[in-house]
This record gives sequence, structure tokens and C-alpha cells, in this order.
Amino acid sequence: MNEILQILSENARATPAEIAALLGRTEEEVAREIKELEDSGVIRKYITIIDWEKASESYVYAVIELKVALQRSTGYDSVAERIARFSEVQSVRLISGDHDLSVTVRGRSMKDVAFFVAEKIAPLEGVQSTCTHFILKSYKEHGVILTDRPKPKRLVITA
Repeated sequence: MNEILQILSENARATPAEIAALLGRTEEEVAREIKELEDSGVIRKYITIIDWEKASESYVYAVIELKVALQRSTGYDSVAERIARFSEVQSVRLISGDHDLSVTVRGRSMKDVAFFVAEKIAPLEGVQSTCTHFILKSYKEHGVILTDRPKPKRLVITA
């Protein structure tokens, strides 16, 4: 894997100067390569991983598995691309197994997510069935562990 991509995948805030120092290259070379990676679509977006529970925001996430009728000329792409355009949708993936697509959505409540599935996803042409799984707790997102381990409590020893 490209060394610059590896560094940015671990720390999207790394500056070209920091990356250049790590790799023994000039800042200008690194900045130029990053720009090329962005322009070519290799780097699509820089993200921040937020623990919404700690931020006191209440969102509900769900994974919806879909069975989709295979389209002769486009396969699963046309349905997947339509679903991906909804603002509630966080990710759409083609999967193996009993279902064809896995869709992760975000809403303000379980009811909002349920209505989204019933009103926007299920009626789409080509969608044969849906199976919704609500996410109860996230332990790890994008390689980042979200759970804090409690520090062991020890009694203070005094003499």
C-alpha cells in the first residue's frame, strides 16, 4: 500500500510536512502526491469518528439486509445507487449469503428508521424483501475502539 495512504488512514489530520518527515521526502512531493490521490478519487473524503453517545446526541443506527431482483444489464448497481442517494443511508454494500445488499442507516429514533425502510426502501423497484437489525451498541468503528475500559480502583495505602 502507498505509504502516504497508510499514514492518512491512521491519522487523516497528518500534514504534508509531518508525512514528509516520516518518509524522508520533501513536503512539496508529499503535497503533490496527496493532491493527485484526491483528484483521481483514491482519497474520497477525510472523516472524523464521533462517539455520539458521549456527545449526548441520540441517533439510532440499523443494518438493513435486502434481497434484490438482479437486473439484466446493471446487476445490483442501479438499486444500490438509488439507495445510496438517501441522506439517511450511511453505507451500501454488495454482500454474499442469503441477502444481496447491506445498507446501514441513521435516524433519530427506531420509528424514524422503520418508516424510512417501509416508505423509501421496501417500495423500490427490484427490492424483494428487507430484514432490519437495529444496532444496540458500537464497540469499534473504522478501526477505532469506542469502549472505555474502567481504570482499576485501588485503595490508597498510607503509613
